[in-house]
Amino acid sequence: MTVAYTGRSGAGVVSSGWVAAAAPALLPDPEPVRVLGTPGAARADEDLALTLYRRMVAGRRFNQQATALTRQGRLAVYPSTTGQEACQVAAALVLQPQDWLLPTYRDTLAVVERGVDPVEALTLLRGDWHTGYDSRKHRVTPLCTPLATHCPHAVGIAHAASLAGEPVVALAMVGDGGTSEGDFHEALNFAGVLRAPVVFFVQNNGYAISVPLDKQCAAPSLAHKGVGYGVGSVRVDGNDALAVHAVLSDAAARARDGGGPTLVEAMTYRMDPHTNADDPDRYRSPEEVERWRRRDPIEVLAKHLRETGALDDERERAAAEAAEVLAADLRSRLGTDPVVHPGELFDHVYAQPTSQLREQRRLVTGPFDGAGR
Repeated sequence: MTVAYTGRSGAGVVSSGWVAAAAPALLPDPEPVRVLGTPGAARADEDLALTLYRRMVAGRRFNQQATALTRQGRLAVYPSTTGQEACQVAAALVLQPQDWLLPTYRDTLAVVERGVDPVEALTLLRGDWHTGYDSRKHRVTPLCTPLATHCPHAVGIAHAASLAGEPVVALAMVGDGGTSEGDFHEALNFAGVLRAPVVFFVQNNGYAISVPLDKQCAAPSLAHKGVGYGVGSVRVDGNDALAVHAVLSDAAARARDGGGPTLVEAMTYRMDPHTNADDPDRYRSPEEVERWRRRDPIEVLAKHLRETGALDDERERAAAEAAEVLAADLRSRLGTDPVVHPGELFDHVYAQPTSQLREQRRLVTGPFDGAGR
């Protein structure tokens, strides 16, 4: 897409995003990168903008349906990304088939956008299997619940691909709370030293469960954390889908071309509770939530599309109907009780079961068969 920008590297128009030739500065610009509401928006790729809109509408409905299934007891837990759909959809769209996506427990929507069956993407949160999809087939690692432990994995995947001469980029998604974990900093150091083709994508939604950002970080921004590790950093308006797509596209392209890692911080907001077990009224005000609802990423993009004439009532209705088809399919296939085999708890822990695992399995299921089960 074509975007006008003004930043530390100067002002101009580039073909694929906010910066084309130069790596981002170690220190991010004071203001997040934006496209919507700027002169660059008029030159945005209309097809891309419509694709983002349709997939975000479907993503919002996915979040709503998964949350409802949790209330009905069909899922054990669901960390919603309502309000963060621009980040989720753009992260999946910028990746090529050979790339890897490394999600957290909150990034189920990004996993679905990567092509994983929605039911398989929710299987872990349903609690009836280790993870529901083939990671190698989809190039998506399992949803990571321990904060930031997947970030060093992303660097390892990216560096291994570089050694093999493969044009692979690893994109690791992490929340603001995850940036306080040691694994996150170790991964940045590892990536900076090796110049690994990895993108660290921080969705700063304001809260680590109930802990506000100013209680967990004294840095001017989370993007500043790349400075000490020699990792270029960018801040972007996480509710501006075109800006997120442009920034992530450039970061991935630079990584693929040997330009090294990038830390991208997207400023966004979690409109829903942390999970179904959370009471957000205890730590944030309704007025704060309402301020962010006025910056809903779907409505912001829809407004732009209506102003340019790209979105009319018929296209809006078609997007909503497609989203309802997705929700209905999810209800239908998750509306039945799973068939649970307790012995599967012990599968895939080790290539060869240890004596302790064999004993534990025997206590649960009875004698083993000849296959070592």
